[in-house]
Amino acid sequence: MSRPIKFSLVPILALLLAGCSSDVISPAGDIAMQQRDLIIIATALMLLIIIPVMVLVVLFARKYREGNKAAKYEPDWDHSTHLELVIWAAPLAIIICLGAVTWVSTHLLDPYRELGRIAPGQPVAAQVEPLEVEVVALDWKWMFIYPQYDLATVNELVVPVDRPISFKLTSSTVMNSFYIPAMAGMIYAMPGMQTRLHAVINVPGEYKGIAAHYSGHGFSGMHFVTKGVSDSEFDAWVADVKASPDMLDRNRYLDVAKPSEHVPVMHFAGVESGLYTAVVNMCVERDKMCVSEMMSIDAQGGLGHAGVDNLAPALYGGGEKNRAPFGPQKTYVAAICSTDEAIAMTGKLPAIAAPDSTPLLGRGLSRSEAIATVNQPALAWLAGKIASLETIAAEAL
Repeated sequence: MSRPIKFSLVPILALLLAGCSSDVISPAGDIAMQQRDLIIIATALMLLIIIPVMVLVVLFARKYREGNKAAKYEPDWDHSTHLELVIWAAPLAIIICLGAVTWVSTHLLDPYRELGRIAPGQPVAAQVEPLEVEVVALDWKWMFIYPQYDLATVNELVVPVDRPISFKLTSSTVMNSFYIPAMAGMIYAMPGMQTRLHAVINVPGEYKGIAAHYSGHGFSGMHFVTKGVSDSEFDAWVADVKASPDMLDRNRYLDVAKPSEHVPVMHFAGVESGLYTAVVNMCVERDKMCVSEMMSIDAQGGLGHAGVDNLAPALYGGGEKNRAPFGPQKTYVAAICSTDEAIAMTGKLPAIAAPDSTPLLGRGLSRSEAIATVNQPALAWLAGKIASLETIAAEAL
């Protein structure tokens, strides 16, 4: 392709690119706007040194080219104090400015920091209650729970404009990244943990939300629509979702959480109390020990040797072949703790009855009915192996 043809393609490409939109450069939320400004400031500061250097490279190459006989030839020149001051002082000043801007912005744009304003010069009113949204990254879709309205959605996030939003985020299986470019920066969602994000949408419209972290086969379709609407439109949307016949209890959640791709929008008119807390604690299955329960037991001294039989089969898959606690099938630690500390840590999760039984080692915690599901032959085999090892150890001594 000839050079004239190549140059003629430049304006055509420019016109085509003019139709593209970038939520990062033209966001719809105050947090994203501040992040956009930080990108522009940082880029401008770096260009202060990059552009002069690029210009000087061209000028020096042209001035000291072989054909320029008027250029002064100084083969023994090796140092200039003034030139050294310019070379080092300019980048140092830029680094100091970048460090100051970054330090201030890092604290002002901390995702855990509650919003002090919803727009420049417009602080958050004292009577405004932030919208709470509990986000769960599933395989491969996003679930949004609105605890203030007792409803939930899948792959649809609707928020009123100019109202602060308080996100709580977790994941069901693997680490993922929650990202709405028009609203705020990305934040990780991790299983067994909770992260936070505070943001706001100032301009009505529809914006794309994505998973910005590879999480498996269905990752490419793991996106959702974010709608910024007026207060009246939001109230109408809430009423529409509340009219849905579907309810989100633990069993329904386990069904939705199974891996699936390109899932359409789903609405749930009600959410079982404490469901999000159970998701964070990785104990949606009622007989599965919560992370908070496990930490409470560990803080009291643990279960000792008696904890070896505290396994139950995973609910996924079903069938008698999954009943054994040992082997290639999935198992998990069964719930046994119903202490006040554990109940307080797990929120409104129902307590698991603990019948009278022989005290376990550690802190003397009682076993629950969940232990009845354990495969007793497997336990007898394990106990025999332990006894054999103890006999061998005694003989060796």
